[in-house]
Amino acid sequence: MARTTPALALTNALMAPVARSRRNPDAAWDKAVTAAQREAGVEIDKSDQDWIEEFRFLLGCVADVPGLTPIGWISSLNDAQQRLVTRLRVRRLHQEHPGIGAEPIERPVFVVGLPRTATTLAHRILAAAPAHRGPLRWEMAHPDLAVDPEVERKRVKLAEKAKVVTKWAPDFDIVHPVEATKAEESILLLPQGMYHVLYHSPMPKYQRWLGERDAAPDYRYLKEVLQVLQYGRERRRWVLKNPLDLGEMATIKQVFPDAVFVWTHRDPITVMGSLCSLIDLSYSLFLKQIDRAAIGRLALEVMSETVEKGRTWRQGNRASVVDVPYHRLNADPDRYVPELYRQLGATWSNTDAAHLADALARPVTDRRHEYSIRQFDLTEDDIEGAFGDYMNWVMTLNS
Repeated sequence: MARTTPALALTNALMAPVARSRRNPDAAWDKAVTAAQREAGVEIDKSDQDWIEEFRFLLGCVADVPGLTPIGWISSLNDAQQRLVTRLRVRRLHQEHPGIGAEPIERPVFVVGLPRTATTLAHRILAAAPAHRGPLRWEMAHPDLAVDPEVERKRVKLAEKAKVVTKWAPDFDIVHPVEATKAEESILLLPQGMYHVLYHSPMPKYQRWLGERDAAPDYRYLKEVLQVLQYGRERRRWVLKNPLDLGEMATIKQVFPDAVFVWTHRDPITVMGSLCSLIDLSYSLFLKQIDRAAIGRLALEVMSETVEKGRTWRQGNRASVVDVPYHRLNADPDRYVPELYRQLGATWSNTDAAHLADALARPVTDRRHEYSIRQFDLTEDDIEGAFGDYMNWVMTLNS
């Protein structure tokens, strides 16, 4: 069954002439860098060079992807350009207001875990607390100091245009609903990461490069953005979410020494089917043909390695990790969420209880997210073999 609409094919046909810039990705990126400087009103300097060259490498990998659609290329190029615009604006704000760099980001909470393990639910529950806050989607699209309500309204409206993908692939409203005024994943701020591979297109060369790269500059940049969003406003505890941060907890601790991690746990067999379905849906926007068996292999490799990396770090840093069993959180949130607050050193109040129902609410739809590991050439034995005794640990936590 097709997961995209005829509008996607029409848009790809219309964008084909523009997508010819893929033939020379270096020239296309140079042009985008010039446009980004013009849009931001900020000239690049030496501090931006490594960042720019890393995106040049990424876009070169994207351009080499077999069967890449025009939308796949143009959206990747535009995303890189907008991330540079944001970086330049953030740098200018730090230069114009030196006090921003002194803003303390204290005891931030990072929600991690395999994708599809209720990380979004845990994030929204925690971020809804009056003493907490998560970065909103519209804020991450244009990090800035406090602005007047009319400017905010216009920026929210611009951020809402990101939902255009639901016209091409309606299942996104089921799999991962997006709202401009709600807390969203910090991958919108992290320049590089495995999310480019899992949610855009398979790129083995880029994947190998990531495995050897130090991610600390990305998290230092994340801190700089949070400082901008905090400056001149009430200081509240930041709650961030990116499932793939699970493999970078050691790096995160370098940048945020007092960070705490909320690790959600769910049966990997259920997780892998849901994750593969999400990758399949995302790839449908970027690729002309999809190899579902390859998706299964990629997801299993990446996620089992990520879990193992997270478990290894956790062994020596248990005080920094709060384990959250998926089934307990879903089955009895009224009892379990206050306990989670206590473990984080946060205060549970009547206001938090009133916000819980809103955080738990999902859009009403007559469609369901349906998937099977068999669609991706995976078996229970494959998954059990890859995750090893983590399977037993998850069962114990959720019992």
